[in-house]
Amino acid sequence: MIFRDILAQSANEYGLQLTEKQVEDFTSYFETLVEWNEKVNLTAITAPQDVAIKHMIDSLSCYDEEIFKTGATIIDVGTGAGFPGLPLKIFRPDIKLTLFDSLNKRILFLQAVAEQLGMNDINFVHSRAEDGGKNKQLREQYDIAVSRAVARLTVLCEWCLPFVAVGGFFIALKGSKYSQELDEAKGAIRLLGGEVVKVQKIKLPGIDDVRAVIYIKKIKKTPPAYPRRPGTAEKNPL
Repeated sequence: MIFRDILAQSANEYGLQLTEKQVEDFTSYFETLVEWNEKVNLTAITAPQDVAIKHMIDSLSCYDEEIFKTGATIIDVGTGAGFPGLPLKIFRPDIKLTLFDSLNKRILFLQAVAEQLGMNDINFVHSRAEDGGKNKQLREQYDIAVSRAVARLTVLCEWCLPFVAVGGFFIALKGSKYSQELDEAKGAIRLLGGEVVKVQKIKLPGIDDVRAVIYIKKIKKTPPAYPRRPGTAEKNPL
């Protein structure tokens, strides 16, 4: 089966209805990803079925209609090859998306995909999260921060919650150790101004592993001391 058919079928199994235009855009994204991946290391996952389910559908698993308001401002921190931000933008073109990553080669790839798909209201920031979170133009400016980065939840909260406006949400897509990570992060979440409002277990089509999406609401401003200097959160988690 070709990518577009796998994607449409997998989305249907997951309960998502994709339009023809969305399927076309996802297919174009996939083709560009595979092409660029030959010269720039973007992902270890390149087989059509794996990209469709483990990247595209997984990215959309964090979508919640009540949280993703029309025209919402969203920042994807440590976006890598664009997950989950670009799939969310394809699914909801009205959102205003910022893709944030510390590697410029990834930013160049993301710009190429966005240009190819004719996307509007999309920005790219090449920076470390610790520096971006201190930037007044970015700090507490977003309705939603999302991240599927591999760091532990405690670290992700220090990187991501500073970007979120009070009343907004940080949404973390996590793997099988989500419960343990959540226990570890409770103190950090409170300190950084957050409150866990929902933990949604995720079952992707044809995949047995455990995944979860953690929704953290920003209930008060993050103290000015956070995020700390680059590298500190990993070495000395809150």
